[in-house]
Amino acid sequence: MVRLFTTNHIRKVEMLNGIWDFQVKGSDKIEKIPVPSCWEMFPDYSTYRGQATYTREITVKETTNLRLVFKGVSHTGRVYLNGEYIGQHYNAFPPFDFVVKGVKPGVYELKVEVDNSFGEHSALHIPNDYYTYGGITRAVAIEYLKDAFIERVEFVSKEMGSGWQVSVKAYVKIIDDGGLGDISVRATLTNQEISFSQVSNHSEYLIFEGFADFESVETWSHEAPNLYFLETFLLEDGFELDDLIERVGFREVRVEKDKILLNGQPLFLKGFNRHEDHPGYGCALGLTAMAKDIALLKDLGSNTVRTSHYPNDELFLDLCDEHGLYVWEENHARGLSEERMRNPNFDQQCEDCIDEMVKNHFNHPSIIIWAVLNECASNTEYGRKCYEKQIRQIKALDASRPVTFATCHQGTEMSLEFADIISWNLYYGWYESVSTAEAFEKLLAYSDAFGGAGKPFIMSEFGGGAIPGYRDPRRVKWSEERQCDILADNLDVYLHHPRISGALVWQFCDCLVTEEEWFAQRPRTKNNKGIVDEFRRPKLAYEVVKERFRNLERGDD
Repeated sequence: MVRLFTTNHIRKVEMLNGIWDFQVKGSDKIEKIPVPSCWEMFPDYSTYRGQATYTREITVKETTNLRLVFKGVSHTGRVYLNGEYIGQHYNAFPPFDFVVKGVKPGVYELKVEVDNSFGEHSALHIPNDYYTYGGITRAVAIEYLKDAFIERVEFVSKEMGSGWQVSVKAYVKIIDDGGLGDISVRATLTNQEISFSQVSNHSEYLIFEGFADFESVETWSHEAPNLYFLETFLLEDGFELDDLIERVGFREVRVEKDKILLNGQPLFLKGFNRHEDHPGYGCALGLTAMAKDIALLKDLGSNTVRTSHYPNDELFLDLCDEHGLYVWEENHARGLSEERMRNPNFDQQCEDCIDEMVKNHFNHPSIIIWAVLNECASNTEYGRKCYEKQIRQIKALDASRPVTFATCHQGTEMSLEFADIISWNLYYGWYESVSTAEAFEKLLAYSDAFGGAGKPFIMSEFGGGAIPGYRDPRRVKWSEERQCDILADNLDVYLHHPRISGALVWQFCDCLVTEEEWFAQRPRTKNNKGIVDEFRRPKLAYEVVKERFRNLERGDD
């Protein structure tokens, strides 16, 4: 399953999920492993870090162009068809694809060489406070294409009085223009036709743009997540050649002074940071496991989830669209020092991740905030240039959403001016034994003085660790009682302070970390700050957060 809905009626799409042959480098043993999955879920490879090969056969029945679509390979994938190198992709989290022209009928071997090793070749996947799994971890599909196809569409809705103005861009990729006739695009939305005109002609792309006004539609929000199907058609000489179906929502998010507005109304974001991690599945959570997480998030009274610290599986984003959960999605980089940011691969790998994240996830109404570079070196001159560059890149790709980054550099921060929303990760009561109320006022004064004045303010991370089942009447650190105390103290300030527009607990569930560099700080080799454990069993803090989230009355939540 690539998405939770049918994405094409004209274009033929075939899922390649299932059993593949699997072989680690240097071994003669070939095993059968399901795709998607992480190889760490199997006993012989539970700690394996390195290279492995996945292979399977595909059957092509007539001459065609093939598009190989990978929703996630961790962290580097090199793709071959019948031994011929097709291409390579770095980063576990954004989707990618390769188009192969003029494939003749026959049986072909599809091979993917996967690498999850650390080293200079990998600037973003490093030993970190979450685990870098190995494998083909998300869905794989094959598409059979004519000589042109709709690569993507971008839907933007803008509230105009009592109605909505919509713009849709369609990016048409030309595979072989030798025999193509006259190319045009049309779309339908809520049974209303949208007409397009060509606005650009590149060597590989034709870009079409259409506009339309809508009046009798329902808006999308947390309270009422109304969704519509946008069906876009590519025509050759008036006949349908290809199609692409997206699911969209009528909603507009913007920043106005120190408020985040959705459909003109101020928002208060209450929710959690969440890692894609589970002891039974690694990062390759199935639909049932994702739905369970959504159910728990809703039971807690939350309206927001942050995809810390990477783009999430699109199935999870589809669920957020359906359930009305607001999403903060960010590119992949966490806690990188200036030295790590100077890795010669850093700039390009970040740029690629941002490009793929925004282009592939553009139409999810649930995504209301983009973000970059969590807790990296925004407090240095070099880092400041990196933050400015990446935020500018996102804004060039999508001007319809605000952009932020989460920092922990109180006293040395240098990059707040580039963000539309100010976001802080600080753990009062855990790393600092201070009163949350007093400490926050100092943070606010500092933030306002160094680039944050007049902007919305989010506490993007806060909380404390608790080893599941560790109970102690002394309420010491690592006990479930102490976690309750810390979160209660934090939330009683953050949920009611007039300057705060959001409070996101770190974190939803305990997650695995890499042993290198982290064993001394993380009992059980896990980040234990979840309010549920790795199996989603609630800790005492679950009820503490639930009571405060559910009973919050701000008028804008």
